[in-house]
Amino acid sequence: MKVRVCFHNRCFDGACSAAVFSRFYREVVDPHAEFFYHGLLHRAGQLFEEDIFDGDENVIVDFKYSSSPRLSWWFDHHQSAFLTPSDAEHFRQDRSGKKFYDASFRSCTKFIAHIAATRFNFCAPELEEVIHWADIIDGAQYSDPKTAVEMRDPAMQITLVIEGAPSNDFVAGLIPDLLSRPLREIAALPHIRQAFERLYDQHLKTIDIIRNRAQLSNGVVFLDLSDQSFEGFNKFIPYYLFPESVYNVALSRSTARIKVAVGSNPWNFTPKDANLATICERFGGGGHAKVAAISLPPNDLERGREIAREIVQELRSSLQ
Repeated sequence: MKVRVCFHNRCFDGACSAAVFSRFYREVVDPHAEFFYHGLLHRAGQLFEEDIFDGDENVIVDFKYSSSPRLSWWFDHHQSAFLTPSDAEHFRQDRSGKKFYDASFRSCTKFIAHIAATRFNFCAPELEEVIHWADIIDGAQYSDPKTAVEMRDPAMQITLVIEGAPSNDFVAGLIPDLLSRPLREIAALPHIRQAFERLYDQHLKTIDIIRNRAQLSNGVVFLDLSDQSFEGFNKFIPYYLFPESVYNVALSRSTARIKVAVGSNPWNFTPKDANLATICERFGGGGHAKVAAISLPPNDLERGREIAREIVQELRSSLQ
């Protein structure tokens, strides 16, 4: 049995979701299944290639829904899980018992573990570490910003490597390790350690760039990083540097897309009435109520700047 597992790429929760689903499937459905992993990224335009679902069973975890008749299993926890109203209706009409959605879960990994336990009597205590850290990382449930930014825990070090993966296939190759090794062993693997040290050096430089570039006004940090050589960065840096900030909006650019990332400070207890996913949905993006993003074509920088400025103004107005 060939099982194609599509997961949110360059995302710790996405990789852990694929790992937990694979263990569940092998123990509950087919012990002889052969797994093939494919990372998915949010981008402008079509998200799913026509030939992506080439398995005997095809799975999506921690990513948007597809109404393809070849999709067998689906798990997601994002508010913006459906590309179109027709996709949402297609999901509601599904009677397979293999497609699950709940936006109240902080991580898709924990959601899959919950469904596997309550619906299929699946239990894998050896995966508790992965489930625990995926929920902390994807749900931003750190005790303080130092934990999120200084990266002393193996899970945080692996997350930095996953988010800065040198190729689209890198994270797929890491999923078998997440199934079979403690996180401290994975973090100590030579290729992981080498990647971490390189990326951590860039991380420290990024902290300095953000310190110098950030524009903080009325509780909102705005960052235009579109002239830098990186798209992603640790999203908690603005709150580490500016604990008085409530929201942050960051514009970045890569060869694949223009990205507008919007987040909220989990350690600032100012009431936050803005639903960031709903805001980003207006521009074709989405995510969660507390963290969301928009992807635009890579040549649409000025449009990205317009959107970022509009969102910054909206968020600053919401705090007045």
